[in-house]
Amino acid sequence: MNILKVVRNTAFVAVFVVTTALISGCGGVSDAQMQQLNDLRSEVNSLQTKADSLKDERSNLEKELSEKNAKLQQCEKDKQETQANLQKMGQ
Repeated sequence: MNILKVVRNTAFVAVFVVTTALISGCGGVSDAQMQQLNDLRSEVNSLQTKADSLKDERSNLEKELSEKNAKLQQCEKDKQETQANLQKMGQ
């Protein structure tokens, strides 16, 4: 049983080593491909920065909207109180 495990594990390691050697030896990355990769990384970083900036802007706008809605609710409450007071004075 142990011999079978040793043979199986050895075969697995051998296949792994050969596969890794073939993959790394068959094709390298050309300078043009590396430049494209670097360009794509730069573009991703730029887009991520822009996305973060837009998220911050959205957060600020949502905060501003919330503040304005709170003011609007307070104005509506004041208006109702004023109308109630005017009705009391009119009676």
